[in-house]
Amino acid sequence: MRDLVYGLYARRVEARLDHTQVPKHIGVILDGNRRWAKASGGTAAQGHQAGADKIKDLLGWCSETDVEVVTLWLLSTDNFDRPESELKPLLGIIENTVRDLAADGRWRVHHVGTLDLLPAHTQTVLKEAEQVTAGVDGILVNVAVGYGGRQEIADAVRSLLLDHSAKGTSFEDLAEIVSTDMISEHLYTRGQPDPDLVIRTSGEQRLSGFMLWQTAHSEYYFCEVFWPAFRKVDFLRALRDYAARGRRYGG
Repeated sequence: MRDLVYGLYARRVEARLDHTQVPKHIGVILDGNRRWAKASGGTAAQGHQAGADKIKDLLGWCSETDVEVVTLWLLSTDNFDRPESELKPLLGIIENTVRDLAADGRWRVHHVGTLDLLPAHTQTVLKEAEQVTAGVDGILVNVAVGYGGRQEIADAVRSLLLDHSAKGTSFEDLAEIVSTDMISEHLYTRGQPDPDLVIRTSGEQRLSGFMLWQTAHSEYYFCEVFWPAFRKVDFLRALRDYAARGRRYGG
């Protein structure tokens, strides 16, 4: 009965959704897997797997509502501090998830993050997923694995310096011409639109370093439910809330 009520409500919200106001790029902080597992009497690995299983649902909902880019934060640089007993199974779940996304054939997969921080096997999986889906004409799915917002900016500046050093640009000349646009061209998401909307689940109301550069003008939606329990109606509520806002880019 409960599922029926939610289904009817979701269809009602969807029917009233203005597709012209749908965000083109959505960033998602998939938070609450471990707390969901604890509340359900399961293990951390079971929580991470339940969270991974939810990803295809989300991408299906995005396909139905004309979203073009989705960035999924699967593993932060801070997560490397977790015990090996939790980190190793999590990396295995991420690898399987990325393989499944690539094999599905509907989405173009792109890694955002620092590859050097990841095990060689994980690096291979991410690279192969990008190669296999390079020609797919579907939603661009950024899988943020080994990602940190400050690290991304540092990597972008390093890439910019190395690029201009190879061209023979002096430090003084570069200091004269460096701009935000130039740095943007060296981000993990270069060439992509910035996120219009960032969704964070689990009730936490903080960014934790997610896409610090790109989200300067993004709207945020904080959802109380843990990620594995995220429903279509929660997604539609986020879109409805976004559409009702008057976006202001000047601060």
